[in-house]
Amino acid sequence: MILILLPTRDYDPTESSVPWQAMRQAGIEVRFATPDGVPAHADPRLVDRGFGLLNPVLMTRKPDLASYARMIEDEAFLRPLAYADVEPAQFTGLLIPGGHAKGMRSLLESGQARRIALHFFQTDKPVAAICHGVLLLARTLDPDTGRPVIDGYKVTALVARTMELPAWLLTGLWLGRYYRTYRDTVEAEVRAALGKPADFQRGPWLSKRDSADNPQHGFVVRDGQLLTARWPGDCHRFAAEWLQLIGTRT
Repeated sequence: MILILLPTRDYDPTESSVPWQAMRQAGIEVRFATPDGVPAHADPRLVDRGFGLLNPVLMTRKPDLASYARMIEDEAFLRPLAYADVEPAQFTGLLIPGGHAKGMRSLLESGQARRIALHFFQTDKPVAAICHGVLLLARTLDPDTGRPVIDGYKVTALVARTMELPAWLLTGLWLGRYYRTYRDTVEAEVRAALGKPADFQRGPWLSKRDSADNPQHGFVVRDGQLLTARWPGDCHRFAAEWLQLIGTRT
């Protein structure tokens, strides 16, 4: 049984639903957890409000919105656990989607979410995180070393110079800091959590969105039991690699 952590609101519909759908199609049981044990709401701008003329670049793709629509009707999604009630030992793997609007902070700044994540590293169980979701791992400290649990791993996450900063510059005049969850970029914080900053891998300079038919366009980094990816455009490959990872661990 796999656990997906979601914030109260503002998570990315692609980064959550594409891996969820892949697992359900493979017959894998999935549970959700949110801060207060109530169903989470995805970022409304990514679901239906959109970005006007920038929709072709920034908006969630229609097939992925269809996956999201199926996910939010699932009984497990409608009856999530509260973070505080999660017994991590009951789960065989952990998946952490991203999202960049302020509601993501209810996940990324949660001590209970860090408690859950720590268990999976201490027990060498599979963990997958994408985009801002990697920040939770960068903030989860190993009590034996005092270092972030991702120290020593090769990882990726939302890339600053080709993803986070361009999106902010494109939208900042009317959306303000919508694309800047924190003062530091995701890449800067994740790099700082690594003993070797070179362990952060940016992937191709020019990124092309993947799809169900072309998952090879995505970029992921797998190191041991940890799988990371950068943005919604990696999600189909991320989901496929995740199925392989949890398949080898069961």
